[in-house]
Amino acid sequence: MSLSPDIPQGVADALGYLQHHLHELTERQNVSKNNINTTLAALTAQLQQLTQLVANPPPLPVSNTPPPPVLSPPASPPPALTARQMRPKLFCPPDFGRKRHNGHAFLNFCSLYIRLALEQFHDEEERGYHVL
Repeated sequence: MSLSPDIPQGVADALGYLQHHLHELTERQNVSKNNINTTLAALTAQLQQLTQLVANPPPLPVSNTPPPPVLSPPASPPPALTARQMRPKLFCPPDFGRKRHNGHAFLNFCSLYIRLALEQFHDEEERGYHVL
């Protein structure tokens, strides 16, 4: 592409730079198109194979082995789990350490622990001592 002689050199350089990058982008686009077309062709071939398999499934292999014996149920059912056995193990709240920024987290942990482990405490007083 020829430029008229009255275009400043800076503009001509910028146009040359843009043309170079446009050429690079066009090449990348062509490579991407080729990759997409190759992938599309492979997917189309796989889809045709799957369609043929669905339309004409291969015969199932015939087994000459006898069926497995039927197991009788156990004589007595296993004992039912108690509520305590089903509950996950609870960890005690961490030490408070008298740090102010840990206060809310410590109180929330204690509150949750007490609610989940109520059977461990006999009364309100014992719950309070646990926190202390």
